[in-house]
Amino acid sequence: MDLKIQRRIASSLLDVGKKRIWFDPTRLNEIKEAITKRDIKHLLKTGVIVIKQERNISRYRIRKKLLQKKKGRRKGIGSRKGATKARFPAKRAWIIKIRNQKKILKELRDKNLILRKDYRMLYKKAKGGFFRSKRHIEIYIDEHKLMKHGK
Repeated sequence: MDLKIQRRIASSLLDVGKKRIWFDPTRLNEIKEAITKRDIKHLLKTGVIVIKQERNISRYRIRKKLLQKKKGRRKGIGSRKGATKARFPAKRAWIIKIRNQKKILKELRDKNLILRKDYRMLYKKAKGGFFRSKRHIEIYIDEHKLMKHGK
């Protein structure tokens, strides 16, 4: 039974693809007789012709992958696209480092563990990139005996 025309009319009326049109197999004779848009509209209303649900690409695999990435997986060398400094900019690394160093120096100054002039000197050194880390500041203070009394 050729229902090409009915399928085409239904798809144009509903503005969907021809693949998504479903005909009730028990009422094919009724559908064959429908040759006008009005007839097709009536069949749509009565549920003889129905639109099938759209078939989409499953996101299951993507969600699974994102969940793994959230846990810190899939970050090996083969998965990397940008250079190290593109993935974690040097500026961002500097900001984190300098903020930690300044915080330590302020704590030492506020607790009166170092003199204000020593704080100034250490602050400027930190600003100039002299210290590698928080630990480096502590070592420097110990070596130069800048601590007022035991930590």
